Amino acid sequence: MSSETGAAGCGVLARLEEISRDRPDRVLRLRGSLGENPLELLVFRGFSSSTTHPTEVDPDQSALPPGARIEAAELLVGPLRPGAEQVLLGPVPMELLLDPARWC
Repeated sequence: MSSETGAAGCGVLARLEEISRDRPDRVLRLRGSLGENPLELLVFRGFSSSTTHPTEVDPDQSALPPGARIEAAELLVGPLRPGAEQVLLGPVPMELLLDPARWC
């Protein structure tokens, strides 16, 4: 299941960022595509950052570019440790993680 971004997708991302502020022990990885290119965003402590494309420096601007498709989300133990990632949940649709209880 994939989610096309736009106002609704940006709103979902803002809500996920809000939830992540209360869970510094979790990292949310969103995977999808932007046109023909892969897209990956990490959400940690209330902020989103792209590992695959440049993002705005302005924190009030969404890290999701127009036309991006989010195909899956994974909840990881944070902070991330390269080579030793621990997946707690996923891949699942990102909307499933709008429930803060799923971040436990």
